[in-house]
Amino acid sequence: MRIAVLSDAPSETRVAAVPETVKKYAGLGADVVVQAGAGVAAGVPDSEFEAAGATIAPDAASTARNADIVLKVRRPDAAELRACKPGALVIAIMDPHGNEDALRVAADAGVAAFAMELMPRITRAQVMDVLSSQANLAGYRAVIDAAAEYGRALPMMMTAAGTVPAARIFVMGAGVAGLQAIATARRLGAVVTATDVRPAAKEQVESLGAKFVAVEDEEFKQAETAGGYAKEMSAEYRRKQAELVASHIAKQDIVVTTALIPGRPAPKLVSAEMIAAMRPGSVLVDLAVERGGNVDGAKADELVTTPNGVKIVGYSNVSRLAATASSLYARNLYAFVETLVDKAAKSLAVKWDDELVKATLLTRDGAVVHPLFGATARPEAAPAAASPAEAPSTEDAVTL
Repeated sequence: MRIAVLSDAPSETRVAAVPETVKKYAGLGADVVVQAGAGVAAGVPDSEFEAAGATIAPDAASTARNADIVLKVRRPDAAELRACKPGALVIAIMDPHGNEDALRVAADAGVAAFAMELMPRITRAQVMDVLSSQANLAGYRAVIDAAAEYGRALPMMMTAAGTVPAARIFVMGAGVAGLQAIATARRLGAVVTATDVRPAAKEQVESLGAKFVAVEDEEFKQAETAGGYAKEMSAEYRRKQAELVASHIAKQDIVVTTALIPGRPAPKLVSAEMIAAMRPGSVLVDLAVERGGNVDGAKADELVTTPNGVKIVGYSNVSRLAATASSLYARNLYAFVETLVDKAAKSLAVKWDDELVKATLLTRDGAVVHPLFGATARPEAAPAAASPAEAPSTEDAVTL
């Protein structure tokens, strides 16, 4: 087996393997080839990959050539896909929603493309869940960013000169990112409140020492799927919730938003009117900014200051924790790859009917085979078998 690890665009600082996982791949019988410089931004120089047993190749084409498995952080571009041999397994965060043309390019390249973010949230796949591993870090970083921009202390302080009041932080969305934001804000001494449309989130929020804020009517009690994900709420519920949130936001120092519906633009949670009611110096951190944002006026990778002095932070959180994020992502990838290998024979042995494979496989044999993305076959190739699966969904909005 040959496993290739490609580098990503300069704006993506993470890498798909670390020395720890390179050694583990070798234990599976694989030769690992890493593109030169792939891990530099994540604090992993080529020399560390070589010390772990990897070979360094100068460019994407030579790295991917003859590889059975190609690993990346973000979806490979057309040139990288052309460098892959037909039938190679290409595994990355593919961002397939709304990118059907890119899926067609992958299909035309003849690769079997897997989207790690579509991994089902079941017990055996927990260690492969990139949404959770990366969202956890994003939630943490959101609060650190907010604290840096806030310009005041977060915890209450009793001093001889007087008392410094605790900052008030409101977290919108209590998924993995939101819960970590709550926990981080609490550790820093802030007074924390949070909201979510899922009834189960109330207990989770309160267990972290935060107060839950929501319109708890009959619709709210039914606002969760069997899989534990948030449902889209009615216009009437959204109106009532918006009124409650508007009055609450006006009293907050920091607001962190994490809401996202997969495959759709991020829902608008904080309007310009709500922002206008906030005090100068208040901070909003929008983790959904690359999908349009939860906050009116948020811009990807920018800090926006409104006319009334409110700061809106739209930074890419995970990429600025590249070393930790890469370590967790690389472990997610290894856990998945391990299921695709016959350890005794030390060769690829993909079980195409496995629920993990069916949930994440986008293209195979020249066709888009995932039922959620318009599975179509080329005239000369029949689609691989794939049974419909529930779309993975997350209430977390994270720049993956």
